[in-house]
This record gives sequence, C-alpha cells and structure tokens, in this order.
Amino acid sequence: MSVSKKQVAPAGPAGLTDQIVREYLKNHDDFLQRNPDMLDFLHISHASGSAISLVEKQVSVLRERNMDMRQRLKLLTANARANDLLFEQTRSLVLKLLDADSTQALYRIFMESMAADFKVEYASMIFYDDQAVAEGLRKESPATVKAEIGSLFRGGKPVCGTLRKEELKFLFPDGGDVGSAALMPLTGATELGLIAVGSSDANRYNNKVGTLFLSHIADVTVKMLARLQPSGA
Repeated sequence: MSVSKKQVAPAGPAGLTDQIVREYLKNHDDFLQRNPDMLDFLHISHASGSAISLVEKQVSVLRERNMDMRQRLKLLTANARANDLLFEQTRSLVLKLLDADSTQALYRIFMESMAADFKVEYASMIFYDDQAVAEGLRKESPATVKAEIGSLFRGGKPVCGTLRKEELKFLFPDGGDVGSAALMPLTGATELGLIAVGSSDANRYNNKVGTLFLSHIADVTVKMLARLQPSGA
C-alpha cells in the first residue's frame, strides 16, 4: 500500500495510529529483521509516481550516501595533496631563506619563490624604516604604513580577505586588478614589517583560508632579520 506524504492514514483497529506505529518501530528497530516477510508488503512512492519496495528504497538511499561519501573523500584527498605541496614549497623556501646573507637577499629570495614556486600572482615584503630609500628591497616608514593600512593590524594578527582598493594598491603597487589578499606582520621585539600575497580572484583569500604556512614563513623571516644587518646601516 502506498500513502502520499500529504495524506494522513486513518486510525487502525483499537485506536492504532501512525504515531503509535512510528514509536513502536523506533523502539524495536529489529522488527523487519525478525519479520522479513513484511518487506514484501511495504512500498514507498517514487518520485516518478510508481511504487518501489522498501528494499529498493534502502538501496537507493545507500547509493546516494555512497556518492556523497565519495565526493567528501575526493575533497579531503585533494586538500591533503594541496597541503603536502604547500608544505614542500614552504620547506624549500625556509631553507633558501636560511642561506640569505643580507636583507636584500632575504627580500629577493621571498619574492622569487612566491612567483616561481608558489605561483602567487602578487607578493609583497615591506620593511619598516624611517629611512625609506633602499636598493634591492622595499622600505616604508612606520608612519606611512600606519596611514595606509594601519587599521588592518590593530589586533596584531594576520589578515585574510577582500581589502579596500587603496590598501591593495599600497601593498601591490604593480599588482593591477587585485581582488583579495593575505597579510602577515613581521613581529619581533618590535614591528619589523610585513609580508603579503594577493590574487585577482576576490574569493582566493578569505577568512576560511588557513594562514599557517604564511605564518611559518613570517616567523623564519623575523629570525633571519635579527641576524642580518641591512646594507648601508
């Protein structure tokens, strides 16, 4: 017997109702196992209008669940592969940074690695210095940085998401049409600077994107800055 969802089955003998049957089956989930012949009498309306057996319905549900699990597994596998690649890229960059013999070399290694290894569209490394003129790297006075993007680092935490056009232009002067960015402060005993990556895709960097690897690169950079003296200092 097939019953539409919009229909309400009348009460059975001795006041038996759908709710009573539901409660009984919930409390005796082995009922069909103990009474397998009942499977031949139970049918469920299919989307096409025809009736299918309960076994067929269960098979259909299991098939849909299996497809959903496969999609989730595929996504997890893809994420794992992406993280493995990111780990290897970060490891390679860290080893290169450890070989830097000057602040200029540190800057060059970071920028080249972002473009060649990480395939980042836009990258920026800024050192805070009142003497803003420098060759082979980018320096900005703390006052300038505060005026341009100071509000982004009020909590001293990494920033990831869509920024104002003026903020993106400051971070990536030659970046063109940047849609989103991730920023990481370089913080030692004092604020030393920042590193940032950007994308023309407004959804590439958002608050759901992890910044663990960028944070690790920032930590290594801070350690290296403590050892190196900028040229001309």
